[in-house]
Amino acid sequence: MDYSARLNKVRAWMAEEGIDLLMLEDIEGQRDQNIRYLTGHPTDALLLLPLEKPANGEAILVAWDINLAKICTREAPVLLASYNDFGKQPIKVLSAAAQKLNLSAGSKIEIPSVTPYPVFLDYVGELTNYDILCREKGYAAELRKQRAVKNNEEIAILQKAASITNELIDLLEKKVRKEKIKTEADAAMLIELECRKHGCEGTSFGTLAAGPDRSFGIHAFPGWTCAPFGTQGFSILDFGVKYRGYCTDVTLTFACDLNPKQERLAGLVEKAAKLAFSMARNGTAAKEISAAVDALFSRSRKQMPHSLGHGIGLQEHEYPVIRNRSDNEWVLEPGMVFTIEPGLYDQTLGGCRLENDILMTETAAQVLTTARIIHL
Repeated sequence: MDYSARLNKVRAWMAEEGIDLLMLEDIEGQRDQNIRYLTGHPTDALLLLPLEKPANGEAILVAWDINLAKICTREAPVLLASYNDFGKQPIKVLSAAAQKLNLSAGSKIEIPSVTPYPVFLDYVGELTNYDILCREKGYAAELRKQRAVKNNEEIAILQKAASITNELIDLLEKKVRKEKIKTEADAAMLIELECRKHGCEGTSFGTLAAGPDRSFGIHAFPGWTCAPFGTQGFSILDFGVKYRGYCTDVTLTFACDLNPKQERLAGLVEKAAKLAFSMARNGTAAKEISAAVDALFSRSRKQMPHSLGHGIGLQEHEYPVIRNRSDNEWVLEPGMVFTIEPGLYDQTLGGCRLENDILMTETAAQVLTTARIIHL
């Protein structure tokens, strides 16, 4: 990855905003994949990005596991420091960085927008010479925009992740048909094992496997049990894999001996997926696609209770968002990778959802995954 380019792009934004130093924080209870995006380091670290480059580096990574950091940041222009050297206290890290960088009095320092207000006050009280910013529309919002459009290397990784996902989809269908998968646990554990056999870091999120008695839930709770799977009615399987940091997210529905009302539900979901894909073009407003699907369901007196889709990347839920809301200003453009996942749910009939991952290219939308409604 060209981490220098990414860091410089953030630095250009900092110059426009008048920010002298950023601190990103990825710790337990406050995870931030932006540090991985900017440096390659996967977890447990603070990143200090000064507007003016230090003489011997572009950014300072303060890592909990310094040995892991040495390996993961080989391609990134960062200076490494140990979190333990600062008593594992972010305020001490930031204070030391400001002094080391010789920031002048009144310099603007931005900390994570998710910082609790009492902790923000601690920063203000500790770094009295500086202007401490904690903003909802600060660097985190800017990085969400930057990460929404993937470069060629990211796209290649996501395509590989999708290829692995597609192999798992075929394997799951084969084993359900042969009754080798009989329970929700069988499906979930197969995914856990097989994705690692393919070189993945693991699953993108906790797998959701819901047999006919639980498929009415949008996100079944708990994620999976030992209940029957693939028996009469709808069984939903929502999963993804994480390969080299990048996620897929798909949902299959297994349909067995459906009654006429269930058949109609499945047909509507398939029709909605086709409609959404046909509208996915460069320059199209994301909310227009979602509104069209909502209208389709409404004509059949049905309502989808969730968004039509979302971006994917280093996290399973990124931007753009594909939802029918007045404040959704996202417009599709080349390099965006997102899901389309129409679904309908009924406590008596069960639930049916169909989710695939889509890549916008210069010329058209490309379906990366092969999720489907599998009729048994």
